[in-house]
Amino acid sequence: MSGLIICPNCSHQFEPTDAFREEVQKELNAKAAAWQSKKEEEFKLKEAQLQQQLQQKDAEAKQQLQQAIQQQEVQMRQQLAQDFENRMRLLQEDNQQKEEQLKKARAIELDMMRLQQELKNKEQELEISVQKKVLEERERIKEQLQKEEQEKRSLKEQEYQLQLRELQKQLDDQKKLAEEMKRKAEQGSMQLQGEVQELMLEEILHTTFPFDKIEEVGKGVRGADCIQIVHNSFGQEAGKIIYESKRTKDFANDWIEKLKADMRTLGADVAVIVTQALPKDMERFGEKDGVYICTFAEVRSVALLLRNAILKLFDARKSQENKGDKMVMLYDYLTSNEFGEQWKAIREGFMAMKLSIQKEKDAMEKLWKLREKQLEKVLLNAAHIKGSVEGIAGADAVNLNLLEDIDPQLDA
Repeated sequence: MSGLIICPNCSHQFEPTDAFREEVQKELNAKAAAWQSKKEEEFKLKEAQLQQQLQQKDAEAKQQLQQAIQQQEVQMRQQLAQDFENRMRLLQEDNQQKEEQLKKARAIELDMMRLQQELKNKEQELEISVQKKVLEERERIKEQLQKEEQEKRSLKEQEYQLQLRELQKQLDDQKKLAEEMKRKAEQGSMQLQGEVQELMLEEILHTTFPFDKIEEVGKGVRGADCIQIVHNSFGQEAGKIIYESKRTKDFANDWIEKLKADMRTLGADVAVIVTQALPKDMERFGEKDGVYICTFAEVRSVALLLRNAILKLFDARKSQENKGDKMVMLYDYLTSNEFGEQWKAIREGFMAMKLSIQKEKDAMEKLWKLREKQLEKVLLNAAHIKGSVEGIAGADAVNLNLLEDIDPQLDA
């Protein structure tokens, strides 16, 4: 660092402080006092020697010696005074240099403290930013885990509801038709499970879409179990979705053709098969031969997606109605006197604003030109005065430069 002071004896580097400056000042004063005391003792010694020489010589020699002593005393005093002044001047210059070094060291120390504070502030801001990101990421992971846990609970609850409804249905049928349940028990419970899933499917659709109409398809219709009539926010019928529920171990491809025939018969827009066993070439929800296939756990999401698609298609068809009439109305409005007058008023306001801005611009340019002329006149007179003063007192006697402290960017 440029503000450090190096010891001439041990080459140790240290920063100057107020205490160091006082110590140096005391040391210099002590040296000056010792030097003055030494000179005075030398002077007294020489004076005593001259006095002894005066006593040995005669009166005339004494007189001459006295004069020589006086002259030598004057010269010694002048030399002593001059040496003292030179030493004091050197000490003051050295002190002034050390003062300047001390000021530079203090300025550097202030800059270092300011930089340390800025660095500390930036570190605090970075730490706050990192903590904030960590908290946000932790919250996101927490929400994701909660969502996954909720989905797991929902799947378990649906499965539990299916089992509960199946047991309830079994109990009811056993009470009413004991003999029929024995026969169904021999054939297996596949039909019973299918009826339970159909009831659950209708209940999910009723709960999820309370404004739509969910109807059960009659037993005489092969394939379809229920139909969803989609209504928009105005209560208008936008389309139909038919559902077929299957709860078997294997998927039969002929279900697709049967449901497509039911879709044409009922005038539905979309057909969906809700099955426990998916086709071999499908692992999850998808579309096959124009029919959507999904599991019971996916039916709510699939129904929501298909319903939104039907509503968008319905809105698109509605927007195309009376398109020709709208174009004629728009053309009539653009060619009407009302539109012409409104556009004329906008144009007049625009032209008035443009003319006002141009007038203000012309006035400011005129004012700038006038001030430039005045400034040139001031600078010319100042140059004449500067030349006269420099011719009389010298170039460095008086600073008359008007442009010395002006920012170069402003001068340009």
